[in-house]
Amino acid sequence: MNITEKEFKMMVEHIVSDMIGMLIEKEGYEFSTAFATVYASDAYNALLKPQTNLYFQSSGYVFAYLLSEIRTGKMN
Repeated sequence: MNITEKEFKMMVEHIVSDMIGMLIEKEGYEFSTAFATVYASDAYNALLKPQTNLYFQSSGYVFAYLLSEIRTGKMN
């Protein structure tokens, strides 16, 4: 399925917003720490690459990668 660059960016932004919210709600992070954590992560960098197809996954699915990275130091 082909999507436009605008659609891709919107999908990524939605997932990023959800992941920040999940870090705050589920993990007790402050907003600034959650924001910085997401944007500095390998999970975020993978999300930015269309070929990974992570943008087609649920926010929870990508969040699991982020949590794994936080806990182990690498994205599994």
